[in-house]
Amino acid sequence: MSKGSGWDQRLVVASGGKGLVGHAGAVLLRRCGDRTGLTGGLSKVLPRGKGPGWWDRGTVLVCLAVAIVLGATSTSDIGLLAHQALVFAEPPSEATVRRALAGLDEAGPRRVAKARAKVRVRVWDLLAGRPQGFPWLSVAGKLLSGWVVIDLDATLITAHSDKQGAAATFKRGFGFHPLGAWCANTGESLAMLLRPGNAGSNTVTDHIQVLGEAIAQLPAKYRRKTLVRVDGAGATHELLQHLEQMNRLWRTVKFTVGWTITDADEAAIAALPATAWASSLRQDGTATDTAQVAELTGLNTRVGGWPAGLRLLVRRTRPAARHAKKLAALEKKTGWRYAIVATNIGRIHGVPGSHHPQWLDALHRSHAGVEDQVRTNKAMGLRNLPSKSWTVNQGWILAANIAADLAAWTRLLGLHDQPDLAHAEPDTLRYRLLHLPAKLTTHARRRTLSIPDTWPWADAFLLCWQRLTTLPLTT
Repeated sequence: MSKGSGWDQRLVVASGGKGLVGHAGAVLLRRCGDRTGLTGGLSKVLPRGKGPGWWDRGTVLVCLAVAIVLGATSTSDIGLLAHQALVFAEPPSEATVRRALAGLDEAGPRRVAKARAKVRVRVWDLLAGRPQGFPWLSVAGKLLSGWVVIDLDATLITAHSDKQGAAATFKRGFGFHPLGAWCANTGESLAMLLRPGNAGSNTVTDHIQVLGEAIAQLPAKYRRKTLVRVDGAGATHELLQHLEQMNRLWRTVKFTVGWTITDADEAAIAALPATAWASSLRQDGTATDTAQVAELTGLNTRVGGWPAGLRLLVRRTRPAARHAKKLAALEKKTGWRYAIVATNIGRIHGVPGSHHPQWLDALHRSHAGVEDQVRTNKAMGLRNLPSKSWTVNQGWILAANIAADLAAWTRLLGLHDQPDLAHAEPDTLRYRLLHLPAKLTTHARRRTLSIPDTWPWADAFLLCWQRLTTLPLTT
């Protein structure tokens, strides 16, 4: 018999094991939610009921968020938490979850948002107290210390059945077109607006609403220096004027947005001398000869009708085969593919070289990281909206946003120095940490949850638990 074969001899598979806990990583997520004050904060602002069977709505929302991080895709998947019944007791039922989401009336999300903002103040204070401090963003080798970066982006969620608010999308699909805002520093999901599938990509009122809700999530002392990044959907007069008007003596708001190229822009690009182009920068600060950047501001006649101080930067790259059918006449003639970025950044104080077009181009290109946030959020609840009811789906998106925060906080507070887990995506985090099996034993009125010591990430699991357990309780 060869080595590795015959493993199934005398093997009997049966159910009925005692003290077994599946998906034991749920204890880390619940611990994070409880110690940061999220569970208690939500319980205070959500309606309370009476009777022995009444579930605390804050606990229900946190339980749902934990289930979403573990992989839940519908309200019925709350049963996933039955694996931890020995630790947490029986989870809320699907009916309870649906009632909790349906009960989030117009004022409910606002109350939840205030509770989340209050908890975020505490979490960011804890992050600033770490040895490495708060996670300031680094762009092209330069640290943006003191700047909080907000990325806005929309995505499509396909509806496979008729649901309230679902409509045809611009990509000829059917579903929803939510607009969200993420914090690039921490990876938190700050705000999200559920919209029908036919909602416009550049609807100004939606962008202003989501941006306002996102900034309201920031602790007050972190609102003094804010950088907002949006793709081409943000290049509207109203949004840029709104961003400029947000500047105060005590607050600085900078932005970078994509820019739709018109004939006037092409004429300005054609007028650029060869010496105007400089090598683009990678995110580590090194130059690359595959792309070039130039300042377009002084040559473009369109700038005059936009907010004062607006700068236009143009980037050119060699087109790939997939771009051949979409090239403009100028691009076909020159053999380059062009993209323009608009910004109000003259320079950033304390960041040497921040006035150079190459660095500003790298700053906007790092906005592409929001696509990773969208993708990971879709892996945590946003790939599908589970209900035919618009209100329930709104509540589900809110729970998915809380799930994204829980996952981010668990990594930032408990796994920040673990190379394999500090920036792990949902599937990786589940495989390595969250779906770990465990056994619960009781002795002398003390419960012990034991995980396999042979598991490669057992030490990281225990370290994360210890760090989350020693977080100071809220008063």
